[in-house]
Amino acid sequence: MIYLNSFTFPDGDEEFDFFRLNVKRTCYDSFYPFGQVAKKEISILNFEDVTILYGGNGSGKTTILNVIAEKVNLKRESVYNRSNFFPDYIALCDASLERDIPEHSRIITSDDVFDYMLGVRTLNEGIDTKREELYQEYLDAKYSDFHYRTMEDFERLKQVNLARRKTQSKYVRENLMDNIREHSNGENAFRYFQEKVEESALYLLDEPENSLSPERQLELVKFIEEAAKYLNCQFIISTHSPFLLGMKGAKIYDLDTMPVRPKKWTQLKNVQLYYQFFKERQSEFD
Repeated sequence: MIYLNSFTFPDGDEEFDFFRLNVKRTCYDSFYPFGQVAKKEISILNFEDVTILYGGNGSGKTTILNVIAEKVNLKRESVYNRSNFFPDYIALCDASLERDIPEHSRIITSDDVFDYMLGVRTLNEGIDTKREELYQEYLDAKYSDFHYRTMEDFERLKQVNLARRKTQSKYVRENLMDNIREHSNGENAFRYFQEKVEESALYLLDEPENSLSPERQLELVKFIEEAAKYLNCQFIISTHSPFLLGMKGAKIYDLDTMPVRPKKWTQLKNVQLYYQFFKERQSEFD
């Protein structure tokens, strides 16, 4: 399912005209994202059900995803690098839609995944602290020399009676939520994508392979392929992963070439490096 058909960026001449007409002050250290995409000679990107942006560090993959996300008003969780000129740049871009983009569409970044993993850990640490407090609360209530005198003592009376009727473990269980099951970082990262990717939506994924083992990356590939094929989802992904780059039917833009153009995954430099590495060690696998 295609929601975003294409995206047009301002070229060098349009950027120059903007600054000539609108920017009178020279006190800025950065005009980001101006100059980032135009230098790659990208004027328009056309999208398929799954489109991949490939390139080395600093190639502009993340910038492009952030620009697209802002232009089409996608949901996001983590903050991102932007400057005072971001709104001006967005205004010069154009998004061509095949159909309306569903409201629950979103951009998912590595920071989102890391924050999720840290959130699970922090929540469990809070639960563990509360558990210790309840242990002490139980002992104080059960063995206290408490005497009911006025209605102001009623809540304390209930607490004492409850503690005296129950075992310590049952008292704590009934007054404390369970810990969220701890998974490995890779398992939590994969669960995050499973929770956030819903039916019928546009998703921008920024290097989703982070924290995922090769096995989990292959599971993510299958998950994305099935979501695109059966759940009416569209994906635009930035990645270095050879596993994601080898996704069936994906359209891949090589941001390490000028001008930027689509390539087969086997033509990409990183994939060639992996291939050469294993080819030179073929005898060790025989």
